[in-house]
This record gives sequence, structure tokens and C-alpha cells, in this order.
Amino acid sequence: MSTLTKKINFIDLNAQQQRIRTGIEARINAVLDHGRYIMGPEIGELEQQLAEYVGVKHCVSCGSGTDALLMALLADNVGPGDVVFTTPFTFIATAEVISLLGATPVFVDIDPQTYNIDAAGLADAIEKNRSANGSGQPKGIIPVDLFGQPADYGEINEIAKQNGLRVWEDAAQSFGAEYRGSKACSLAEVACTSFFPAKPLGCYGDGGAIFTNDDAIAEKLRSIRVHGKGSHKYDNVRIGVNGRMDTIQAAVLLEKLTIFEEEVRLRDQVAARYTEKLRGNYVTPLVNADRSSAWAQYSILSD
Repeated sequence: MSTLTKKINFIDLNAQQQRIRTGIEARINAVLDHGRYIMGPEIGELEQQLAEYVGVKHCVSCGSGTDALLMALLADNVGPGDVVFTTPFTFIATAEVISLLGATPVFVDIDPQTYNIDAAGLADAIEKNRSANGSGQPKGIIPVDLFGQPADYGEINEIAKQNGLRVWEDAAQSFGAEYRGSKACSLAEVACTSFFPAKPLGCYGDGGAIFTNDDAIAEKLRSIRVHGKGSHKYDNVRIGVNGRMDTIQAAVLLEKLTIFEEEVRLRDQVAARYTEKLRGNYVTPLVNADRSSAWAQYSILSD
């Protein structure tokens, strides 16, 4: 007895590409024509469009979502002796960048319904850290918008304010989502996202971006992105990284942005269809009434 199987792509990038192939080729050909493969004009154009979409003053593009997180922490001088609170239910990059800088990640358990960091547990963890002797100086919080739904930034930002902590939004999976009428990547003082191909907005390689309304942080990030440069390439005023986004990736993202809002709506429609068909057999995703999801993944819980 034979069993027929059909391969279903996790993300059908080919079907998406067919919609905009002509535009993508035109964008890439423009880069080939001007030859500015590093920090070409498409980088500035993309940063402006992304900042306008999110609703913040500054967008600093970079080489990956991991670069975005690392650069954001570097801009706040995170290092040995510092404690950063985050969730254990995330890709390793979130905690990895904390450890790379010599700081200590402290994990806070998740809300069992949204899978995002639990705000009440966060407050408890900060208090326990304060009471513990020699456990490090609390520096900030990295919530993760898991599967595409923003964490509870109303509660998280208030807890951070009460304790003098920075919040870095890890919106690698939530670009395009909203929380109380505001876009993901505008929900904390500094926000980071990824443009890995499988993300809601993805390029054809690695890419990322950092968002902020703080002029000083944005200026520092642009320096960190190019080896901590000052007034010119060989004037290095701080420790930085090689964190630039390739111009061709920016060209791809610019064309993808032309259909992005429609794609977010379509993802929402598909998610509603999944929920209708799967409810009763599995625990389907809960999206709280005050927010939306970008549906980076539609994840179900089974026994």
C-alpha cells in the first residue's frame, strides 16, 4: 500500500517572487548599474521608508537581526557585570548577544497563552535580582515578539521605567504587527528586527534594522555599524562591528515593501482559516484584543 505525500513549503518565497519578479530585477539591475554595493543609495531610501512605516524618527539598517541586537546593546555600553532580562523561549541570538558582550542573561518564564515574556514574572525577577548579593547590575530587558505577536509593552515599559532599565524590543518575528495602535519596532526606546528570508518582511540573504526616536542613539548606531567610525572611515572613535546591509538586499526589500501591507492582511486571513479548522483539536494561537500578529509562524499546541 503506497502513501502519497506532498511537500508544502514553510514559506513559499517563489510564489511571492513571481508577483514582483520584474520589479525586483529592475531594482537589482539599478544596483549593478551604479555599482555602489556597500551603503548605496537604496540603503538610505529603505531606511526612510521603514522609519515612516513604523512611525519613528530613525531606522539604521544592518547586516542581520543578530547584528541589530548586538549593535543596540553596544550603543548602551552593555558589558561585564550587567544583567539583561529576557525570555528563554526564543532563538539563541537574543541571549547570545548578551553573553558575547560579557553580560549575564537572566531568563524570565513566558505567559502560557501568548508564549511571550510574562510581565508579572519580569517584575519578580528584577526584585529577586535586586535582593541577591553580587548578582550583577540590572541594565535592561529584551522582550521577544514570538511568532509575530508583540509582547505586553504597556506593562513591560512601565516596569522598566520604575526600575531605571532600558527596553530593547526584539521584533525579529513581528515586523508588520501592532500593539494598541502602534507598529512593532516602535514599542520600546530601541527596537530590532530581522529580514532573514523567512521573516514577515524578508530579503534574499541576511539583513536587519534598528529603530529609535533617540537622535544620540541613532548617531551612535551609525558609528558602530562601520567599526565605530567617527568623521571618516579611518577615524575610529569606539569599538564597533562590520554591520552594514548589502545594497542589493536593500533593493529587494524596497520592492517587497510595495506589497507588504497586503501580505500582512493575507496572512491574517489565512491564520483565521487555520483557527476555524483546527479549533477543538489543538490549542490554537491566542492573539490579544489590543494587538495583532504578523504571523511569522502559526504555531499550535498538541498533547
